[in-house]
Amino acid sequence: MNPKLFLVLRVIFSVFLIFFGLDHFFNYIPFPEMAPEANAYFANLLSTYAMHIVGVVEVTAGLAFLFNKFGAIMALILMSVSINAVLFHLSLDPEKIYGALVLLILNIIFLYHYRKNYTALLKPV
Repeated sequence: MNPKLFLVLRVIFSVFLIFFGLDHFFNYIPFPEMAPEANAYFANLLSTYAMHIVGVVEVTAGLAFLFNKFGAIMALILMSVSINAVLFHLSLDPEKIYGALVLLILNIIFLYHYRKNYTALLKPV
């Protein structure tokens, strides 16, 4: 991938992650209306502070990508958040899946970019 294009994507993805990750703590984005099932599930996630963990992962990943440190490992860790966000919206709130899809697509791009860092993980023992 073109290094300048990757730099632009890295900065955009970093800002995206930090902005939405900090919202889990400061609640500055108005909460959208969701289906009753989605509201119930999300309320359970909030009551167990699971969304705070998601916020920590997003902010940490955003900072890692922004400063270009530990990006490969953060892309792997962030994949769990990306997949769960897509599955949540796919099954409970499909009308609002677009942000989760952007997160997943950018995460896949970053995993692909860092693919050479994963060769040691994928070698047979």
